[in-house]
Amino acid sequence: MIELLRSDATVRSALDATRDTVDLDADLARVVWSVLAEPGDGVAGSLIAELGVVDALSVACDPRDGGLVASNRAVSEGRSRWGTRADPRRVIDAISAARDVGARLVLPGDREWPPAIDDLGVHAPTLLWVRGDRALLSAEPRVAIVGARAASGYGEMLAADFAGDLAAGGAVIVSGGAYGIDGAAHRAALSVEGKTIAFLAGGVDRAYPQGHQHLLRRIADTGAVVSEVPCGTAPTKWRFLSRNRLIAALSQATVVVEAGWRSGSLNTAGHAAALGRPLGAVPGPVTSAASAGCHRLLREYDARCVTTSAEIRELWGVVGGAADAAPRPDADQVRLGDALSVRASFSVVELSRRSGLAPERISSLLGIWELEGRVRRDERGWRRESDTDTRR
Repeated sequence: MIELLRSDATVRSALDATRDTVDLDADLARVVWSVLAEPGDGVAGSLIAELGVVDALSVACDPRDGGLVASNRAVSEGRSRWGTRADPRRVIDAISAARDVGARLVLPGDREWPPAIDDLGVHAPTLLWVRGDRALLSAEPRVAIVGARAASGYGEMLAADFAGDLAAGGAVIVSGGAYGIDGAAHRAALSVEGKTIAFLAGGVDRAYPQGHQHLLRRIADTGAVVSEVPCGTAPTKWRFLSRNRLIAALSQATVVVEAGWRSGSLNTAGHAAALGRPLGAVPGPVTSAASAGCHRLLREYDARCVTTSAEIRELWGVVGGAADAAPRPDADQVRLGDALSVRASFSVVELSRRSGLAPERISSLLGIWELEGRVRRDERGWRRESDTDTRR
């Protein structure tokens, strides 16, 4: 297929309009893969990682190359599903449609490619289609503000307050372009002339939801509208869930402002937690179904409770809008600090139960902290000094 596409003048012209091509075969192969494979296809990702993007495509599309396929059931099954899309016309249409809407391609190795996305491993996208400022993908800091589509006035007000303040301070606001919390966050960033990125579940040429056509156009003008699927692709439930992993991976912190018990925002939060990204959740009324998901994150996902933009900045190590020069806190110290109390003393064994740390590790940390005056020991065990914060 690469040979056919390489010789097509239409493809060459359209590709030239969407990127500064360095390696034509590799660039075309990545475009083909974006057409063949669904977002997050780990089999495709593993094949590309093992063979390289061009040779992997040969295995996927060339019926004569059956050695690896015969010995690998996952690849054989992948080849069956990829084969239904192995039509050069689909690739030509995707590149042409991108050119028509002014979209540009960003590929791994490009200056604008965000290394944070590579943390997804074999589930990382083969490329990104971008309308707008590609450099924003690597600008810092980047914070995701996500939440319910059917948001309450309380949720939209907080999302707007947080996003506006953070964007005014230079943060790039990342969200999904949906109704509710996403839209409030995007609009607030634009209102202060800040930067924002919208990740779509369909092609960047298809405004979804339709009611956000104007909003997405404004984002493309001053920010970036991004997707891993080619132009012309329709958004589906599966692609929304897969899209969420990109929001979580790109962002240096993720904040869920409002979410129901089964909200898709919890999927984004799950990806952030799995990737080790800082996760914040905004509390709401305990009687509000719209905040049940946030309370679940606080209880089950170890999300940090955030109520101000300053607390959100703390998630990625920024206080008062300036980078904190101190190193990120050691995870063991954070866990032990949370297990200690100012009002009650606990034995090393009880602290081990509360923190999940080994007693030997706890004893080591407590010995250092006692010398620093951060904890004290009495007949019942250890407690934190009232005027110190051990979680440093």
